[in-house]
Amino acid sequence: MRRVLLAATAFLSLAATGLPALAAEDAPEAPYVDDRSSAEAVIRSLYSAINRHEFARAWGYFGDTKPAKDFDSFVKGYDGTDKVEVETGAVSDEGAAGSIFYNVPVAIRATDKSGGEKVFAGCYTLRQVNAQVQAEPLFDPIHIEKGALKPSTAGFEEALPPSCGDGPPPPKKDTALEQAKKAFLATYGDQCDKDLLAKEPAAFSIKYKDKDAQPGDPDKETRLFHFSCSAAAYNESSVYYMTDDVAGVRQLQFTEPEMDIRYVNNDSEGKVESMHIVGFRTTGWAVNSDYDQNAHTISTFDKWRGVGDASSSGTYLFRNGDFSLVQYDVDASYDGEENPQTVVDYNTAP
Repeated sequence: MRRVLLAATAFLSLAATGLPALAAEDAPEAPYVDDRSSAEAVIRSLYSAINRHEFARAWGYFGDTKPAKDFDSFVKGYDGTDKVEVETGAVSDEGAAGSIFYNVPVAIRATDKSGGEKVFAGCYTLRQVNAQVQAEPLFDPIHIEKGALKPSTAGFEEALPPSCGDGPPPPKKDTALEQAKKAFLATYGDQCDKDLLAKEPAAFSIKYKDKDAQPGDPDKETRLFHFSCSAAAYNESSVYYMTDDVAGVRQLQFTEPEMDIRYVNNDSEGKVESMHIVGFRTTGWAVNSDYDQNAHTISTFDKWRGVGDASSSGTYLFRNGDFSLVQYDVDASYDGEENPQTVVDYNTAP
């Protein structure tokens, strides 16, 4: 099938407005996404490449019909742009002669180096040639056939087309999740591993009765979002956000005891002489954490070294709309064995 000629694209529109290619040393850090498993993933990969100023990679997501007359023109089209954000909508598809064509609603917000913003919206058409009929190299993956984006007077959040072609309307946006994502990226975007930043957070719904609820009162709901941030040799650090109708989106803080640990002959590799709580503190980090939906608890387990024979761990129970520390264990002996001692216990009645 002959490829469809490229319509007025976002790239040409951006070029006409005098927007992107930053010098390498000025390029902002952005997650590396290179995924051709779906039409939407290709579009997000395209803008990952653009935001990282990897224009050869961006050029490669297009098929035979390219977004500009040549590669140099394509790169110059982004001269002056600081970043481009993208939203995609509900994808429709149609089969034709050994291929599947996908229509993807897209809205982008281009921000220049001076902070000026322009919004474009429209549709991308992508093609997937049946892999079974591709008997010889080079393999032709899902690629962009054309992109018809036009300037939009709507705000970025409202500009996304409801559908392209015969596609279904987009699902209702999860506003709380989007707010949590923005808060997480704004606070930890420059601290977390790039591959983990690109992952979707785990989301949970916690329904419960308020302690002051009257008979017949409806359940309340708190949403919990688990963002993985960084993975070291034996500890993975995460951040949690919560939201409800009263407090909105907020980061969850974890209470931890401050310990005074003393060893015989001041030898940390030797026997523990004493261990006392001298105070409490809070942290936004949860190490090697997990949320148990049945018990409504978040558990943490911080290894002090790889074998895990010295560690600290906490259990945080959801009650009355928040998580509280109910148990904290410390294993301060580097003896090759796991033998923690409970230093905080609010599970056991006095």
